Amino acid sequence: MTFIKTTEQDSNYNNLENMSINEIINSINKEDKTVSLAVEKALPQIESLIEQVVPKLKNSGRLFYIGAGTSGRLGILDASECPPTFGVTHDLVIGLIAGGDNAIRKAVENAEDSMTQGWLDLQEYNISDKDVVIGIAASGTTPYVISALAKCNEHNIITGCITCNQNSPLSLTARFPIEVIVGPEFLTGSSRMKAGTAQKLVLNMITTTTMIQLGKVKGNKMVDMQLSNDKLVHRAVKMIMDELNISETEATILLSKYKNVRNSITHGRQ
Repeated sequence: MTFIKTTEQDSNYNNLENMSINEIINSINKEDKTVSLAVEKALPQIESLIEQVVPKLKNSGRLFYIGAGTSGRLGILDASECPPTFGVTHDLVIGLIAGGDNAIRKAVENAEDSMTQGWLDLQEYNISDKDVVIGIAASGTTPYVISALAKCNEHNIITGCITCNQNSPLSLTARFPIEVIVGPEFLTGSSRMKAGTAQKLVLNMITTTTMIQLGKVKGNKMVDMQLSNDKLVHRAVKMIMDELNISETEATILLSKYKNVRNSITHGRQ
């Protein structure tokens, strides 16, 4: 199999510095429109991986994302949104980045090149074959991620990946690879653009689908969400009103007593 690093190929555009603002944003938008089509082609791979994740999480397992740079940050972003959105614990979906938490804001030199640190970082969480580990790397060549997945395979831990190159070393390492081939970036090699967008779309699918399958959604509502600000409290009250066909005052009383939407609806029906 041939490995072609399409994310590093020259942009389809040239002399960017001579473009007007209008030309730049229209060109970027034109490229962005191709991303969802690339994700669509990968839907069978995405489904196969989610089918592995759901039963593991139903059986007290955890989902880990591991990446470097933009890819690592996107995994952390997706993991950090699960508790407030779905009311799950912070240790159900965990994002790890090469270089540790300092790398979330600032690049840590050479962190992604380590062939041992990824597995060491996973061991800090007592990783086991009850868990699933998804490596995220646009290029599919990041040593930190590849080596971590290789060690997971040795320990019979289910591995997946999200990458934007076909037949990459990461894809060949992961048992359930997802390859979203977005092609050259508008700015050559800037994988925070189309590749990053593709990774975010896939991450949205993985966690949202998994949480629905785990029963964390009712109808189309986030009934287990955390009530961490006034906006979400108002949203919760509206959900209870609509579900039980009661007044705002009654819904507010229920929410104040039972603390979340699901419990309020359950007890409101009794």
